[in-house]
Parts: sequence; structure tokens; C-alpha cells
Amino acid sequence: MILASARTQVADYVSTVLYVYTLLIILYIVIQLLLAAGLRPPYSRTLDAVLTFLRDVCEPYLRIFRRVLPRLGAFDFSPLLAILTLGILTTVVVQGLIHG
Repeated sequence: MILASARTQVADYVSTVLYVYTLLIILYIVIQLLLAAGLRPPYSRTLDAVLTFLRDVCEPYLRIFRRVLPRLGAFDFSPLLAILTLGILTTVVVQGLIHG
């Protein structure tokens, strides 16, 4: 009974971490789209710190998919593939932990 409870808690933790990472990637992509569209806010140390954090956290993971999936014109589909991979990983790991 205790082992089953621990497995469920670990599965919930892993699921939450992967969900938050997915949200960070989505936020990073939305901000990059806004900046590419010409929406440039005035310089702010706080905003610069947030953008640097998002870039440092998201870019290494996205770079893996950018090597595999090249840009098609102006479109970069690597974030879509990265988010899809995180979704599949969440499903496989969480189901494996709960039912394993």
C-alpha cells in the first residue's frame, strides 16, 4: 500500500514537472513570436532576466529537435515536435510508474 502511494506521488511529480516545462516552452515560443512581429518593449532588467531564463531553459531542449527537423521557410516546427515528445514522454513515464 505504501509503495503504491509513493509510485503515485512520483508519477504526479514527474507529470507536473513535464507539464511546467511544456508551459515554459510555449511561453518562450509566444514571446519569440511577439518579438519577431516587432513588439519590442523598452529595456527592462526584469524582462531581460525573464527572457534570458526562458532561453537558457528552453533552447537546449529545442536545439535537439532543430537538428532533426530543419526550418521550412519561415516556419520552425521543432517546438511542436518537442511539445509532442514531452506529451508522449509524460504519458509513457506516468503510466509506467503507476502501473509498472
